Amino acid sequence: MSDTAKSDVRSLDHGTTPLRYARGWHCLGLASTFADGKPHAIHGFGTKLVVWQDSTGKLNVLDGYCRHMGGDLTQGEIKGDNIACPFHDWRWGGDGKCKEIPYARRVPLRARTRRYETAVVNGQLLMWNDPEGSAADHDILPPELPEVLTDKYTPWSWHIKEINGSHCRELIDNVADMAHFYYVHFAFPTSFRNIFEGHTATQFMESKGRPDKSEGGYSGEDSTLKSEATYFGPAYMINWLEVDYKGFVTEVILINCHIPTGPDSFTLQYGISVRKPEGLDEKTVNYIAERYTESFGDGFLQDVAIWENKVAVQNPLLCEEDGPVYQLRRWYEQFYTDVAEIKPEMTDRFEFEVDTTRANEFWHAEVAENLANR
Repeated sequence: MSDTAKSDVRSLDHGTTPLRYARGWHCLGLASTFADGKPHAIHGFGTKLVVWQDSTGKLNVLDGYCRHMGGDLTQGEIKGDNIACPFHDWRWGGDGKCKEIPYARRVPLRARTRRYETAVVNGQLLMWNDPEGSAADHDILPPELPEVLTDKYTPWSWHIKEINGSHCRELIDNVADMAHFYYVHFAFPTSFRNIFEGHTATQFMESKGRPDKSEGGYSGEDSTLKSEATYFGPAYMINWLEVDYKGFVTEVILINCHIPTGPDSFTLQYGISVRKPEGLDEKTVNYIAERYTESFGDGFLQDVAIWENKVAVQNPLLCEEDGPVYQLRRWYEQFYTDVAEIKPEMTDRFEFEVDTTRANEFWHAEVAENLANR
């Protein structure tokens, strides 16, 4: 190949993995899973965390390794309101201070470990992470969904999936990615727009199912979908979904959240709750909820298959219909930047609507050909 030809070839820039973890609120899972009187281990932020509930009902999160001799606190016991190390019984409080050493006359003045501030929102435990060590910003917590934990909605169907080989930014790119809904989730996106502002990034989408596909996701020619999905900070998304199946409308709420575990790995968690349709018996309601849980769960697994096999691309080659990928990444960069270094283009309001006309003309023709060839 000549030097001229080489210069015309687009190279993939894999970039460099951030050396820090995002500033903001991260969901560790359903709060009820930590309220059993036992210590729980959560892998995240390049370490192990210990989570436990004290006698007041408060959920506490500390670094999982004892500052004495490195014992694994997740293998210890809850004694009183403290977590006791299994190695030498040093007892740590939820404020990060060592409260007692049973065999010692006194506790060293500097016996402190790293603690993480917590909050419970929508029945889920959230913790604040900040490499700069700032106090948690409770003003930017995700909003409460007041009816979700009532009998108007089904209980959370909660799922956990370990992802290896991808940085968690791969999830965020989906916010601006219109075309993948056709190829990965088997739907026609008929309307697609984004708004990024402050600490939130929102995707508005309407779609119809593909009649040539029936293997989960958003497929199915008899269904239409209205979706509003907002990231509140770097790691917690609420997706409000309205599904119309032959005139029968169902409201679904999907939580998509993640915990970074390493430079190229994260724990994906997602929860689904379905508004119970009125006038139906409990058995039918449960059946509908299970079906939608399976459907949107399958949709998540379709994305996972992509993430686990793709490579990171710092310089994606885009066409007009690919949406505001670079603007979305600038928005996301604010969470990996010192607060004093955040630039206006990371947080200023930005709106963009993708013209789906050309894409749908081609896609409908392709689907018609697929059906004809059956």
